[in-house]
Amino acid sequence: MATKIGVYNDERTAILKGGFQSFNTSVPTTAQEWEQRKVELRKTLWRLLGDVPALFTPAAAIHKQQAKHGYILERFTFDNGVGDTVYGYILIPADHKGHGPAILYNHYHGGKYKQGKKEVLTKAFSEMDFATGEELARKGYIVQCIDAYAFGERRFQGPAGSNEEGESTESSLFKTFLWEGRTLWGMMVRDDMLALNYLLSRPEVDPNRVAAMGMSMGATRTWWLSALDERIKVAISVACLTRYQNLIAGGSVGAHGIYYYVPNMLKEQIDTESVIGLIAPRPHLTLTGDQDEGSPPDGVQIINAFQQHLYKCYGKESNFRGILYPGVGHTYTPQMWKETLRWLKKHL
Repeated sequence: MATKIGVYNDERTAILKGGFQSFNTSVPTTAQEWEQRKVELRKTLWRLLGDVPALFTPAAAIHKQQAKHGYILERFTFDNGVGDTVYGYILIPADHKGHGPAILYNHYHGGKYKQGKKEVLTKAFSEMDFATGEELARKGYIVQCIDAYAFGERRFQGPAGSNEEGESTESSLFKTFLWEGRTLWGMMVRDDMLALNYLLSRPEVDPNRVAAMGMSMGATRTWWLSALDERIKVAISVACLTRYQNLIAGGSVGAHGIYYYVPNMLKEQIDTESVIGLIAPRPHLTLTGDQDEGSPPDGVQIINAFQQHLYKCYGKESNFRGILYPGVGHTYTPQMWKETLRWLKKHL
């Protein structure tokens, strides 16, 4: 049995494109009902992501260790099993002992193909004068970040090799993977799961205290990974909370890169609130500006309202917090950073 809450009370439907009718996601009345729906929903999402190759725990090679201010930086690589090398950083607090909390940090897009995983080591956000990954490591968190397909040291990993870079690599991968029955997004999520497998294999990491976080594309990577893998105990999604139907209705589909799109999501009547709902009742923080073109605020309100209801069903209302900042665009602000640190301290 389904009920309706808050912004779901509007019975109107809209034609999105080509006669396609919009829909409201049915809201469960109990946690048990949602748990039952989770099983089929995850199966459907994996099917829509394409023919994703089997997962495994990578045997990573450590290429360099450097003592930095407050942490040790390790540079590693692993083979993702389909012919590509994944490049990554892991930051270990200098005074680390035993098993500690860890963060799988997912870098953003922003067209900064050369940057990739370097986001954790650089002042990547205009409103903050420090490197977020370094700050997290200095606060006691083990931080791991890998280059996504087409980024950083992987920006030549398309079918044309060194003849294409960055955006061209991304576009060619998107096309080629479709021919192969895969999706670029599915392969990106797979790499993030391989990175999680590696992170959990590290002796420094407490497997019961692992978070995922990121801004923009990193946020989307975070909530997809957290939805599909319950080993992520805490999630933080910054500046990318996009409900697909609202994005289409607002004429802002072009606000996202091509990597983002998964076939048949709306045909299966799955919108973002359902994907993110798979994280419940684990702690999840969403931080979004109401002027973010890629995250229409009416859609953000629907997503957050859906989560609030789910967490209430579980009796875990304090495990979800969704903030919509007035007058803020697609950015990571100092106030958002403070909320991030508070959430990590409280839940991790």
